Amino acid sequence: MIDPAFIIRDEQTLRSLFPATHDLAVQKFQPALGHHARAFIARSPFLCLGTQDLAGKADVSPRGDPPGFVRVLDERTLAIPDRPGNNRLDSLSNIIANPSVGLLFIIPGFDDTLRVNGQASLSTDRAILDGMIVNDRVPTLAIVVRVTEVFLHCAKAFRRSHLWDPRHFQKRSDMPSLIKMILDDTTGAPGDEEMRRIDDGLEEDYRRTLY
Repeated sequence: MIDPAFIIRDEQTLRSLFPATHDLAVQKFQPALGHHARAFIARSPFLCLGTQDLAGKADVSPRGDPPGFVRVLDERTLAIPDRPGNNRLDSLSNIIANPSVGLLFIIPGFDDTLRVNGQASLSTDRAILDGMIVNDRVPTLAIVVRVTEVFLHCAKAFRRSHLWDPRHFQKRSDMPSLIKMILDDTTGAPGDEEMRRIDDGLEEDYRRTLY
């Protein structure tokens, strides 16, 4: 149980706990994609997309492809291909309800990240989609973001987490498979032999439907 006496309820109280923001942190906010931001996006094979619905319910979705999969259309506009997924369409439905989005671009080996905020829309324009073909497959749509804020994030979080340090890598086998975890928490997982068959089916599905 959280003691309500320790809940921070206003910004003045919040800011009283921290030193003032230094000048560089203020200056790093830019209204458009500059040269270095474009170069960062061109190198990035992975981003996290943050969205919210009208009620403020938040969602974060991973997006990944070969480096440069996000197209910079101009200094204020970028486009993200929507690849096959689970068809829940959480992020896409949220964008229709509330176009405000946040993006976090990540480059393997880089401790710095790039944050981009803006207003998103969903487009089926073939002039955009034809530049996003992978394995001869055209994405169904693109998430087009009108950029309002761009800034580079410092390395502290990645250095604290040792994210790229092989000495801190964990064995995936230390936890159950994705499907087993889901089944354990819902209907219950089957025996080992049937579970192996289901897991093999997921790997085959990855192979067939990645694009």
